Amino acid sequence: MSNLTFGIIKPDAVRAGNQGKIIDRILAAGFNIRGMKLIHQTKKQAEGFYAVHAERPFFGELTEFMSSGPCVVLALEKENAVPAWRELMGATNPAEAAEGLSLIHI
Repeated sequence: MSNLTFGIIKPDAVRAGNQGKIIDRILAAGFNIRGMKLIHQTKKQAEGFYAVHAERPFFGELTEFMSSGPCVVLALEKENAVPAWRELMGATNPAEAAEGLSLIHI
């Protein structure tokens, strides 16, 4: 059974022009893109989206970064979409990412 998950190609990847390469990887991993949109969040929108992290010390830096430029948001479909997505994006800390996964800025 297919299910859905959500992905974001972050502002630094969009600025660097890597969104096409990232989308190619997503498709090569067997995901179907059900929706995709280029957005530019305001700081207030980013604060709302990341509100779960409001008490963490990185909250201000995170919301500043996520509102610093356009992002590509994606609705992705695949069997076991959530674990497959986590495996594709790898570690959220680029220093801990497996070889070849540092391109995925999620």
